[in-house]
Amino acid sequence: MTDIVHGRWDARFDGLAAALAEEIAAGEELGASIAVDIDGELVADIWGGYADRAESVPWQENTIVNFWSCTKTLTALAALILVDRGELDPFAPVAAYWPEFAANGKQDIEIRHLLSHTSGVSGWEAPFGVEDVYDWDRATSQLAAQAPWWEPGTASGYHALTYGHLIGEVVRRITGRSLKDFVRDEIAAPLGADVQIGADTAADRHIAELVPPPPRDLGLARLAPDHPAVKTFAAFPPGAYGVALAETAPWRAADIGGANGHGNARGLVRALSPISLGGSANGVQLLSPGTIDLVFAEQSHGLDQVLFLPLRFGIGFGLPTPESVPAIPDGRVCWWGGWGGSIAVMDTDRRATYAYVMNKMGPGTTGNARTNRYARLIDDAVASA
Repeated sequence: MTDIVHGRWDARFDGLAAALAEEIAAGEELGASIAVDIDGELVADIWGGYADRAESVPWQENTIVNFWSCTKTLTALAALILVDRGELDPFAPVAAYWPEFAANGKQDIEIRHLLSHTSGVSGWEAPFGVEDVYDWDRATSQLAAQAPWWEPGTASGYHALTYGHLIGEVVRRITGRSLKDFVRDEIAAPLGADVQIGADTAADRHIAELVPPPPRDLGLARLAPDHPAVKTFAAFPPGAYGVALAETAPWRAADIGGANGHGNARGLVRALSPISLGGSANGVQLLSPGTIDLVFAEQSHGLDQVLFLPLRFGIGFGLPTPESVPAIPDGRVCWWGGWGGSIAVMDTDRRATYAYVMNKMGPGTTGNARTNRYARLIDDAVASA
């Protein structure tokens, strides 16, 4: 196994390391990393496989990858830091910080609605292209001008790409800093976490190449043109959004807090462990217990209007829904995943944080068979602590 996977892990995670080795050997994984922190100690830091499609470059300790919607966990944490500092009220109207956002019937949308995917602004009105996503002023101005696509607060509809722009503009209005700069300065640097929104050019040689997931029919053609799911993805027809895009310089240079985060499992665990540990990790206090309690204040529970899965959202993170996301244990747990199967989980009951990222993408944004296998093994090992 040591020639396939590498790293350091407690004996109780032997099964986890073996599972990763098996998935790599079977060709289900190309390269991946998995990390687990319990009570502030990194008890598993495992990586293996290859960082390139040609299988000529080993996945190494400092290999990073575009982890898609796991980026949203960093964006949500940025907002919660401002909440904790008293600079952002999650129950205040967005327009209190971003006055232009009140246009077109959005004056009563609250910050919590952005953080829980319930604002009704889950995408951009077409026509709107990838280049427009890179243009922060254009992207946020259009979001401010358009009307919500359903009654805010009544249901979730996954804010696939708009999540980072909506919350990031609030961060910018409060701090004068871009979202990616705030995450770098207030999360990554203090905690020593190898995560970033986008990827600076110095990181290029460490970034793993991606393998796209199998084609999947989302069924959008069977829905009415004004359905939120159709409109959410209307600006990104097949071929316009995917692996080829994520490996371009403009994508890596952009500030896309919903999708272009880069890092490895260890970096995500370092960044997010304060949530599991009462607010403080590695000697850095980011949140108070009261702010962490807000994460678990349920904002929606039902069929998501974009992902078509039963989901629960608190303020900033998903909450357990065993019927649709078996990878997430029940309890006082929050999480989110990324397109292809990556995942980050914060278990406050057991003071455990774990993450998995990979470069061979599987189906879905809320986990797949590999995600579920690793999560079960982690859950069993954590429970045995």
